[in-house]
Amino acid sequence: MGQRSRTLAQIFGFDGFRVTHYFETARGVRIAEANEPSVLRGATLVLVARRRWLPCCGDCGRPSRRVHQHLPLRRWNDLGWAEHPVVIEYAPVRVHCEHCRSHPVEWIAWADRRQHQTRRLQQHLAVQTMSMSISHVAALHNLDWATVRRCQDAAIERWERTRRNVPLRQVGVDEKYLGRRNDRSEKFITIVSNLATGEPVWIGEGRSEQTLASWLGTLDKTQKSDIQLFAMDMFEAFRNAVRNDPDLKHVAIVHDPFHVMKRAGEAVDEVRRQVLFRAGPELRALGRGKRWLFLRAWIRLTSDQRDEIGRLLSANQTLMQAYTVKEQLRDVLRAETRTEMELGLKQVLRRTARRANVPMRKLHESLLKHFDAIAALAEYHPPTGRIEALNNNWETLVRRGRGYRDLSSLMRLLRFMVVHPIRRIADVERFLALGVVPNTSRRHAA
Repeated sequence: MGQRSRTLAQIFGFDGFRVTHYFETARGVRIAEANEPSVLRGATLVLVARRRWLPCCGDCGRPSRRVHQHLPLRRWNDLGWAEHPVVIEYAPVRVHCEHCRSHPVEWIAWADRRQHQTRRLQQHLAVQTMSMSISHVAALHNLDWATVRRCQDAAIERWERTRRNVPLRQVGVDEKYLGRRNDRSEKFITIVSNLATGEPVWIGEGRSEQTLASWLGTLDKTQKSDIQLFAMDMFEAFRNAVRNDPDLKHVAIVHDPFHVMKRAGEAVDEVRRQVLFRAGPELRALGRGKRWLFLRAWIRLTSDQRDEIGRLLSANQTLMQAYTVKEQLRDVLRAETRTEMELGLKQVLRRTARRANVPMRKLHESLLKHFDAIAALAEYHPPTGRIEALNNNWETLVRRGRGYRDLSSLMRLLRFMVVHPIRRIADVERFLALGVVPNTSRRHAA
């Protein structure tokens, strides 16, 4: 093998092949003389591979000495090099395997079965779709939109096969509003996630009790017995779906503190409207544009903002009491033990029991109804923040992809985005290695 062939074999990246090359035009005409750079502008580099080692069975992966049939030349799109599109040209064979007694197509080192793109090209396309829309990636590589989409799915599925199975012990349940402009019959979807990793495990249309019960029906008794708790908001349908399942009687229901504080913020906001906006023009002018100030946590306010909200609270005793109850509830939700949580909640309930203050009374009834589920926060300490983080990742993914129609594909991308975020060069290299290093444990034919 000459120096040029050795260099091409190294660039090719797979052992056991002799590699030659030539250039051709976009119309498939072979370029005879390639000395002038202007002639090669926009030309395709064709890497012609010829096998040096024994072919391997596409089913069992073992070497085979007998050839059953020689197949015609095939081509696979590969990763471009030096602004030249690259294709791999190779004539595979159908082997006569003595181990599995079959005649499969030989195992191709650079591509999976029934694929027209190499694995490393699929991995690079998938990385680029993590920061660009599929249409932009397709235009960048002169590929069809559907081709890039299939390459993305193949790369993500290849990554999923390398993951270990994480047991489902703490489950997060939340609904997602798809927007008023969505043309689906269901405007909400239900997302079930694994709180251990924050990844989604199931997405279903609707947010009714039957929606969550349909997912619970897919679990066997062993899987249900391993579940420790369900973390959710105070939506009654989700709670009923869990409680009505006879195999989940042992499961604890924990409410997300984000939604607990959301209800407290709504009560304070209603009191603010009554005191500042329905009491006269003077107080209305004083409280205009200050809604965000009442909803933000006291610990996050600057000294000037604290002085400003102090002047607003001094204008009315009812408003001050509502705001201090909200901040007290925020501190209670950080309790370390269930006993501390229960004592703190009882103190809050005593302060919200006045029937004259209707918004705070509604908060009182809500906290009293969900007392056990809120107190369970201090007993189990589930990472409920991952539920809301999943919603943020959802919005980022949909905005970047400019919408998705396939919920299963969206869930696969969302799982990859949560579990394997690409933030460092090591994350990129680990993902791209799946396209370079062949999976010898599961060798497939092309």
